[in-house]
Amino acid sequence: MEYDIVIGLEVHAELKTESKVFCSCKNQFGAEPNTNCCPVCIGLPGALPVLNKKAVELVIKAGLTIDSQINNIAVFERKNYFYPDLSKAYQISQLVKPICVGGHLDLQNKSVKINRIHLEEDAGKLTHQSENIGTLIDYNRGGVPLMELVTEPNINSADEAVEFLTKLRERLIFADIAECKMEQGGMRCDVNISIKPKGSNILGNRTEMKNLNSFKSVHRAIEYEVKRQIEAKEQGKEIIQETRKWDDEAGISYTMRKKETSQDYRYFPDPDLLAIEISDEEVEAIRKTLPLLPEQLKEKYVNEYKLTEYDANIITKDKYLISYFEEVCAHYNNPKTVANWILTEILSKIKDEDEPIIKISPLKLAEILSLIENGKITRTIAKEIFTKVWENDSDVDKLAKELGGEINEDYLCNLIDKIITSNPKAVADYRTSDTPEKQLKWFVGQIMKETKGKANAKLAEEKILEILNKTQG
Repeated sequence: MEYDIVIGLEVHAELKTESKVFCSCKNQFGAEPNTNCCPVCIGLPGALPVLNKKAVELVIKAGLTIDSQINNIAVFERKNYFYPDLSKAYQISQLVKPICVGGHLDLQNKSVKINRIHLEEDAGKLTHQSENIGTLIDYNRGGVPLMELVTEPNINSADEAVEFLTKLRERLIFADIAECKMEQGGMRCDVNISIKPKGSNILGNRTEMKNLNSFKSVHRAIEYEVKRQIEAKEQGKEIIQETRKWDDEAGISYTMRKKETSQDYRYFPDPDLLAIEISDEEVEAIRKTLPLLPEQLKEKYVNEYKLTEYDANIITKDKYLISYFEEVCAHYNNPKTVANWILTEILSKIKDEDEPIIKISPLKLAEILSLIENGKITRTIAKEIFTKVWENDSDVDKLAKELGGEINEDYLCNLIDKIITSNPKAVADYRTSDTPEKQLKWFVGQIMKETKGKANAKLAEEKILEILNKTQG
């Protein structure tokens, strides 16, 4: 039997704020364990939460990037469950009236519908030690503002799920909503998966894979779970609605617990937090802060800057790279050339770095490219200058002179005379050939060889023609 795959995603992203969502503790990754904590975020009796306005604005911003409707009233509820990393035994979240409702994100071949985006607090972090030590808890992450985006179940493959997550991550980074550093847990994903007979409208029981924090893990987990469910169906077994844990190292999943429903969490309005009132004017003010999104930039780069689709795709994958590209173009108005240098010279130097840093300023790269265009240096010398500036932040003009970029015109003419005199057969071939341009290129090649690539090829060609025509007369 053939089956349809039905996938819904719950994506969590830590918001880019200075402080936590309900207190003034720092929102900071990597601090000493349990140093960014206070009575509010660890839930001591009598401590009262205060809402971080910036977190609300960032969730609204996220909703606007996917065409969500922004609710004028949003309400916080308590989601009750006991787990060691949740010291209050409840999480402040949103269920009935979230900040954002609906929306969509377009993939290459389909549009994925969004159910909602809401604001909640993150839990602490468990670190499993040895059997003797046990498990340690760090509450620094507890109370960090977290947006949760829930899709409708209209994703139908592992490839589509990864494409969706990639595009969403780009949006959140571009709009300065979240850093989405997945290796730090800054973006995580729960995957709900079910199968049904092909063409059927009746959904099967779903399982949920929790807290996947890499695209590779998401893809592997989906492929594994789909295969597991199909095999179970073929063997006449029932698919149990449950939460499963993905073991990325072993490449398998296993049962964690029976899947809860919203009733199990006993949601009720948080008595310590007022409803959020969001005016249309506030929403429009936030809308005006949205930058061009990745697909809009790609369109601009292809249509206005005349870049290839490939070049535009590479540059728009990284917000830092876009900023660098735009700044170089502001100093040197030739986007195609700038893109070529970024894709070849710069990316080759930073491709293996965990946190890449471009060690040449946009202005200095623009200076190098201008020198090439003006015939002051060759591309060979430009690459030497580029390397030295990258290593030592050297002066571009000084290096151009030191490396022989500006070859004296008299020297060039004397060298051409010498080559012409030493190669009478080549001269004769040039004068009698039906394709003299080939012979001309040979002469230019000799000049470049003698000058180790430092001569201006265009100027050399002009002077060779001038001298050959003069000697012919």
